[in-house]
Amino acid sequence: MTSSAFDTSQVKDKRDTINGRFQRIKSMAAARRAKLNESHRLHQFFRDMDDEESWIKEKKLLVSSEDYGRDLTGVQNLRKKHKRLEAELAAHEPAIQGVLDTGKKLSDDNTIGKEEIQQRLAQFVDHWKELKQLATARGQRLEESLEYQQFVANVEEEEAWINEKMTLVASEDYGDTLAAIQGLLKKHEAFETDFTVHKDRVNDVCANGEDLIKKALEETWRNLQKIIKERELELQKEQRRQEENDKLRQEFAQHANAFHQWIQETRYSLSCMVEESGTLESQLEATKRKHQEIRAMRSQLKKIEDLGAAMEEALILDNKYTEHSTVGLAQQWDQLDQLGMRMQHNLEQQIQARNTTGVTEEALKEFSMMFKHFDKDKSGRLNHQEFKSCLRSLGYDLPMVEEGEPDPEFESILDTVDPNRDGHVSLQEYMAFMISRETENVKSSEEIESAFRALSSEGKPYVTKEELYQNLTREQADYCISHMKPYMDGKGRELPSSYDYIEFTRSLFVN
Repeated sequence: MTSSAFDTSQVKDKRDTINGRFQRIKSMAAARRAKLNESHRLHQFFRDMDDEESWIKEKKLLVSSEDYGRDLTGVQNLRKKHKRLEAELAAHEPAIQGVLDTGKKLSDDNTIGKEEIQQRLAQFVDHWKELKQLATARGQRLEESLEYQQFVANVEEEEAWINEKMTLVASEDYGDTLAAIQGLLKKHEAFETDFTVHKDRVNDVCANGEDLIKKALEETWRNLQKIIKERELELQKEQRRQEENDKLRQEFAQHANAFHQWIQETRYSLSCMVEESGTLESQLEATKRKHQEIRAMRSQLKKIEDLGAAMEEALILDNKYTEHSTVGLAQQWDQLDQLGMRMQHNLEQQIQARNTTGVTEEALKEFSMMFKHFDKDKSGRLNHQEFKSCLRSLGYDLPMVEEGEPDPEFESILDTVDPNRDGHVSLQEYMAFMISRETENVKSSEEIESAFRALSSEGKPYVTKEELYQNLTREQADYCISHMKPYMDGKGRELPSSYDYIEFTRSLFVN
């Protein structure tokens, strides 16, 4: 291709491009056609299988019938129907096999729905086998029923003959003339001939009855063996279940007992922290670490709760390996968690009280120790009688009154610490009351300023180190020196060993 009017290479590229795209769309169309054909065969197979499943379900209703006939005619009619059904099953087997072959081929060739095909095929084979087994079992039952009804019919026939002949042989008529006697003898001879024939029939009926009894006994024995085997399997299954349940009990008990032991040790550890020496800050840090440990153990409680749920699901209502329950442990953990939080709050309250009111750590320690002493059950609460005893031990002069008599002074205290009269005083309420009593004489910052001004000579706006140690306890003086800022004169110069009590007092009450 040569021409000066157009670019031949560009034409060639476009031709190749369009040809390539055409071939690609042709290939995609062929692939889509193949996929559509595959999908069509797949859904056609599922429809055929649904039809066969419906047919099997219909026939299963017939072969599952418990009607085996109430008489000989009824059994014979049912047997004929069953023979026709068996012939229908045999004639239908090629169609069943055709569906199975189609399904296997689709499973081998297809990638679409392969797992579903195999699953449906397995179910289909099981249903077909079950139908044939039910048909065989019903055929056997009908044969047994036919044999029994035939036996009953033969027995009834022989009983009717015996009843008929009993009239003849029981007759008291022996003839009163020669001709009459000869006639009776002929009848009796005919009876004896007939009797010989019926004797064989009766023997056959009895033998048939013996066979039926023997078969019934054998069937009963087979059923008994089957029941025994099933019973044995059920007992083994129950034994395994009980063993698994016992393992679950032991696992729950192991974790529950260990968790309860940890709760007891942690509660004791928290109670011992009240007696520990060291600063309030160090006690607070130790309490926070212990509370974090308590919170971390929530995961262990969750495991115990999961085991408890598994026991409930397995209907395990008893556990000889432990006396603890999921609910009880959860309540104890929650109480421990609350105790940790209360102790943190109490220490923070004490630190704030020390920093803002000047109450000494020794006094706060004494308050806590006395509370712990009267908190006999370690509940973190005092009842009213315990609280009254605690106050007396701390030096409160409360009057002795008879039980049931009014006690207005103590009631006034209760109005502060237990206004809703729930019968208990918590550690926080107790500490707040004791701290307030320690500082109840301090009414305002002006009073404190006046007190410091009285300590300083000539009412100066500052107090010296020497004046603090002369007029206060060493601990109180140390506290003031550590918290007061150095005094600066009007020119911004720092006076040696002099402290600004006015700024200290005002910042104290702002806090």
